[in-house]
Amino acid sequence: MSDDQGDDQNEAAAFRAVLRGLPVPHAGDLPVFDPDTAPDTPLPLFRRWLREAAEAGEPGPHTMTLATADADRRPSQRTVILHDADEHGWHFGTHRTSRKGRELAQNPYASLAFHWMRAGRQVRVSGRVGEAGPEESAADLRGRSPAALAAALAGSGRQSEVLGSYEELLGAFEAAYERAEREPDATAPTWTLYVLEADEVEFYQEEARRRHVRLRYRRDPDERGGWRRELLWP
Repeated sequence: MSDDQGDDQNEAAAFRAVLRGLPVPHAGDLPVFDPDTAPDTPLPLFRRWLREAAEAGEPGPHTMTLATADADRRPSQRTVILHDADEHGWHFGTHRTSRKGRELAQNPYASLAFHWMRAGRQVRVSGRVGEAGPEESAADLRGRSPAALAAALAGSGRQSEVLGSYEELLGAFEAAYERAEREPDATAPTWTLYVLEADEVEFYQEEARRRHVRLRYRRDPDERGGWRRELLWP
């Protein structure tokens, strides 16, 4: 065995030791989730869990992993911001020319995942995704911060494209910031508000002895509230 191979094996072993030695990052006692007290529909419970995560100081409780797939069913994922959750669905925005926008045009189904470590909670939401429309998309952009508006202006039609140099990015953002200051109601032509209409929502609550609670809602017009509730093995 060469010295380089030995070094690689030692590095791999050290890396595995780090992974196995990492503690589960809870801030204190985990909350108790009694699925028998859950509402008939998932939206009220989701809103309550997100609000509790925010009140507990969870960093970025409105951040979520968005998973999409292209026409060949090859998945991709990224972290985005939740803009709203209402009777229409879970809302998020992006450029329709971005990778995720192109994939949603090819395959209009997606999955969202929220992870709130302090409470040991996760929520998965999956279903069909549609565009909210140009007026709603423009209103969504106007409701964001000046920095977010500048980022949307700079990335319009270019997000996920190959960047020639970092200097090119700096120049585009400088121009976008100047425009955002001059035109706070400016719109980015490709900016699109998407709405995921859920057909399945799963709530996951960790438990100290690993008797985790998984409650899944699935759309069912024959059930009360239009949803079927069922427990899953963790």
